[in-house]
Amino acid sequence: MATRGHSSCSSMSNHTKERVTMAKVTLENFYSNLITQHEEREMRQHKLERVMDEEGLPDEEKRLRRSQHARKETEFLRLKRTRLGLEDFESLKVIGRGAFGEVRLVQKKDTGHVYAMKILRKADMLEKEQVGHIRAERDILVQADTLWVVKMFYSFQDKMNLYLLMEFLPGGACVCYSTCDMMTLLMKKDTLSEEETQFYVAETVLAIDSIHQMGFIHRDIKPDNVLLDSKGHVKLSDFGLCTGLKKAHRTEFYRNLNHSVSNDFTSQYMNSKRKAETWKRNRRQLAFSTVGTPDYIAPEVFMQTGYNKLCDWWSLGVIMYEMLIGYPPFCSETPQETYKKVMNWKETLVFPPEVPISERAKDLILRFCCEGDHRIGASGVEEIKRNPFFEGVDYDHIRERPAAIPIEIKSIDDTSNFDEFPESDILSPTAAAPTKSPSATAGEADYKNKDWVFINYTYKRFEGLTARGAIPSYMKGSKR
Repeated sequence: MATRGHSSCSSMSNHTKERVTMAKVTLENFYSNLITQHEEREMRQHKLERVMDEEGLPDEEKRLRRSQHARKETEFLRLKRTRLGLEDFESLKVIGRGAFGEVRLVQKKDTGHVYAMKILRKADMLEKEQVGHIRAERDILVQADTLWVVKMFYSFQDKMNLYLLMEFLPGGACVCYSTCDMMTLLMKKDTLSEEETQFYVAETVLAIDSIHQMGFIHRDIKPDNVLLDSKGHVKLSDFGLCTGLKKAHRTEFYRNLNHSVSNDFTSQYMNSKRKAETWKRNRRQLAFSTVGTPDYIAPEVFMQTGYNKLCDWWSLGVIMYEMLIGYPPFCSETPQETYKKVMNWKETLVFPPEVPISERAKDLILRFCCEGDHRIGASGVEEIKRNPFFEGVDYDHIRERPAAIPIEIKSIDDTSNFDEFPESDILSPTAAAPTKSPSATAGEADYKNKDWVFINYTYKRFEGLTARGAIPSYMKGSKR
């Protein structure tokens, strides 16, 4: 019997094996979702009871609150069963475009709420082996419910695309969906004062720690992914390279790097002025590129010999250097040369004498950018928070104080500071397959067979479905 069963399993066709895997994933996701929904409902109930106790409400007021909450939970269950699609949103403007899709400002028709819709082409995800990356981003955004992470309200899919509906941080001025991001701020300001740097680095420390507490390593901390909300406070975004992704080192970015480390950098010398000019000239182009820039990535990540959450603190050290000096310490004319400098950081991490900064600032940067075994944060985030550079920082109330650089917004759809993008055909049903040649037909059939890898992508957040009618004050204003 055992031999016969083994023989039957060995003779199973690839198609049958894939169908079996699809059924297994579907069942596992179904029961996993039931458990998660129950846990989340209990968590919301416990949170309500805790808040009411803290407010010292009388029993009658508590009863009314519980009744209102129960109606919201019932509405949530009903709305979760409704199908969400493109027809539920009105597209207002394209506000960002990248290698695998684009970001649009959209308005939900029934509530009037405005979101940033991140659209990703399924065919590109499969071709570029990005399925694991986008899946990881969706999963961490579902789990993350903190002020330090950009909030995702919905995710869904159709035959051609994946859709992530994120909170829109109004005002413009970035390549993504934020009032501003740190990249844009640095491009505008050239350098920040040490007081401004202290504020943004301190908030980013708390933001990164919130990710680490959830058991994730971001691995892609860079100014582009440090967003600023409508009040100028930090929120992290873009979790496509978070920990546990085996395919992350097989992308075009890593394949294109030259892994031979040069020991001679004298021919690549540039003074600080030339470095700053080169960096500002190329920076926005790199943000849109599939290749990107290795400036912020810790050397142990490149080495692929093992790394931990401390790699995120290295990236923060590079950002802090850029805030104070005007460019990152390893910037070069090409990503390949930058990679070599990162790998040889003991010789290339230097401070230009013509841009003076305090010894406290230098010390913290060097504590971030050093061997992993000796890096600050190895014994916990409190080690970082106690560093002399952060003297006087009130971490418990930092998000309540005014931001170091105030953000001005006019209305939710004020996109005057965004880059202009022409309309595209990404939402067209024929966009991914304009011709019907035999090879295209075969490719389409192969794509449909692989579509099961996107099972369980749909998500609806409780706050998104139950907050109806009331539009936050910053979302109000005339359309532009």
